[in-house]
Amino acid sequence: MTVSPHRRLAVSATLIAAIVGAMAPATAAHAAPAKPAVPFAPASAAPTADPAPDMEGVTAALNAAMANGAPGAMARLTGPDGVRTRAVGVRDRVSGAAMDTRARFRVGSVSKTFSSVVLLQLVDEGALELDAPVNRYLPGLLPDDRITVRHLLTHRSGLADYTDKMFAQTVPGFEAVRNRVFGYRELLDLSLAEPRTTEPGAAYKYSNTNFVVVGMLIEKVTGKAVGREYERRIIEPLRLRHTSYVHPDTRIKGTHVRGYLHPDEAGAPLVDSTEQTVSWAQSAGAIISDPADLNTFMTALMRGRLLSPRMLEAMTSVTPTDATNTRFYGLGLRRYDLTCGTRVYGHTGTVQGFYTYAFATRDGRRSLSAMANTSNRGAANTALGGTLEAAFCGKKPAATARTARSATALPAEADLPERR
Repeated sequence: MTVSPHRRLAVSATLIAAIVGAMAPATAAHAAPAKPAVPFAPASAAPTADPAPDMEGVTAALNAAMANGAPGAMARLTGPDGVRTRAVGVRDRVSGAAMDTRARFRVGSVSKTFSSVVLLQLVDEGALELDAPVNRYLPGLLPDDRITVRHLLTHRSGLADYTDKMFAQTVPGFEAVRNRVFGYRELLDLSLAEPRTTEPGAAYKYSNTNFVVVGMLIEKVTGKAVGREYERRIIEPLRLRHTSYVHPDTRIKGTHVRGYLHPDEAGAPLVDSTEQTVSWAQSAGAIISDPADLNTFMTALMRGRLLSPRMLEAMTSVTPTDATNTRFYGLGLRRYDLTCGTRVYGHTGTVQGFYTYAFATRDGRRSLSAMANTSNRGAANTALGGTLEAAFCGKKPAATARTARSATALPAEADLPERR
């Protein structure tokens, strides 16, 4: 009988303590994963050498995020040589408190990777099948029986993203939902009122609606709230002491970063968006964490601590999301191919007032978490993404620096509508 991944984690405290050590991924035999309905890029990693991180470059990327409108920014890198952190600017514009790499913040769509891990654990346990129709488990929920569980996780369902209309005007849209508490079905109904974007399985189209339905599936098959499943399957086994899902509470407990939302109108004052229910996102984006916990989570995931080899292979089998052939999406997981040939896996996150990057190499040897405390400022998000090249590729010879700058200048992928 297959033992569930979260049960394996609980076998000994040694396994938990080793997530940032050098243990190899689990190698127990499992059946081969079902093939996706579309071609995918293999999950094998290259190259093997680890270039020394360019921490000056990391700091430059953080400063660039500030130059583009973020009050502050920070990054935390883990690797064979230990932990390195950088922080610039402030985490609170009123008090002037400096940015702090120990502070909590809203991670936005990085929550999708947490939700995907929980759902894939349930697949491993036989509670549902990746290529089964969603309507098998939630009868009559969706208007098309062809939409499968895999389509949700890969953003290929064709379900419209309700946030496009919800945040058509950035600040008014946010203020309308800041303190509102939605049910999952209310959010889904907002999507179903809009035309579908693609035929099921036909094309990648990012939609927060997909992970609202993922939350509904988790609660249906477990009979428990999604927040409890995060705790039981991820937060508690990995001892993520600064990670929480407090929906619909509006508070961020302890030392935290305040988030600042840019209005659509040029020159308008920033809006402090820290306190909110994030009920408009829930299982698509309502988790709170800090850089250390995000490093631990991504490292553990890539080293096979959370999923069986079969499910991790399925999660990291990716398809392109744009024409650059450097950006891909798996099952609730992005892959970026950097200019030095290194592939990193993780997710970006946007929630009002916060941009987040949380990525690791496929072998889990190195991981980076970075955050800037603003949103609706795409240039700041793009600049923050420069931390990936600096951290994972290191200093570049002058001859290749121009190419690297061109690659990192690709616009950041938007997890929410960007009006500026």
